Amino acid sequence: MSQREKRDFEDCSADRGENLWRSFSRRTLLRTAGAAGVVTSLAALGTQVYADNAAKPKKHLRLTWNANAICTVAVPAALQRGIFAKHNLEVELVNFGGSTDQLLEALATGKADAGVGMALRWLKPLEAGFDVKLTAGIHGGCIWLLAAKDSGITDIKSLKGKTIGVGDMAGADRNFFVILLTKYGLDPNTDVEWRQFPPDLLALAIQKGEAHAVSTADPIAYLWKKKFDLVEIAGNLTGDYAHRVCCVLGIGGSLIREDRPTARALTVALLESGEWVANNPDEAAEIFSKYSTAPVTDLAAMLRVHTHHHHPIGAAFKREIALYADELKLVSVMKASTDSQKYADRVYADVLG
Repeated sequence: MSQREKRDFEDCSADRGENLWRSFSRRTLLRTAGAAGVVTSLAALGTQVYADNAAKPKKHLRLTWNANAICTVAVPAALQRGIFAKHNLEVELVNFGGSTDQLLEALATGKADAGVGMALRWLKPLEAGFDVKLTAGIHGGCIWLLAAKDSGITDIKSLKGKTIGVGDMAGADRNFFVILLTKYGLDPNTDVEWRQFPPDLLALAIQKGEAHAVSTADPIAYLWKKKFDLVEIAGNLTGDYAHRVCCVLGIGGSLIREDRPTARALTVALLESGEWVANNPDEAAEIFSKYSTAPVTDLAAMLRVHTHHHHPIGAAFKREIALYADELKLVSVMKASTDSQKYADRVYADVLG
């Protein structure tokens, strides 16, 4: 994004800003698709991929995802709306509950073919050399830091001296807020205390005074805000992160090498589905409601906040990967010796060209 575009976005009201950001995301997609030498629109790309695969037998794939996370709604939407089938894919959804290392190993060894997950959970393990490639960003937003209204915590800097509750000390949300604290001039190791709680008891930790703030993701974050009268202190739409991808699509290296058209079809199908979600949050919420007890109206409200129009590919996606790598090095999660741009080049695969 140019500095002018960024200033225009930040000067807009919330509603105008959302519309401008959506427009920017589409422009980014068109530029990166053109730079890759493919086609000049997502719709045209989908049509081309469909034509390439229409006469072929359906390809069966195992796709891992987190059925508890509404931000991955593009996955069930692609299944239910026939987007996978349109691209000759017979996709089996696998709700994976193991560790990230186990997931990436499953993709690397062919036990599963592809998966959707959080960039800040995947990038460190990928540094170790798993045979998995990232082919697209899926969306932005969904992680939040919450506090009680009477906590006195109003922004990142007021977290100094406070205790932050997390469900996983190596989780994507903790990684993100460690980065954000550092960017705001706080030492995440000495200026705050991190305490781990069972994920479903984080809100109780605030009520009992065992934590001043907690981090979690939607739909839990949204529902806790309403139920326990909590407020958002920050999230992965804060500041420049409004323009950053959160979840990514990873595909096993062997599938990309041996059946690139199928890897391409899967990537395009999820990009199409993400765009549909962005344009149809109410219908998307209905689809996800089978995986959640939250009211459909609440699910739709969450989807309107997430940036499902933002699903970068090509050079734009690699830039975002490199930015995350720089930040993870800053907070000593990734090795200081890692060259962020070379790392991004290594873990990204352009399957759309």
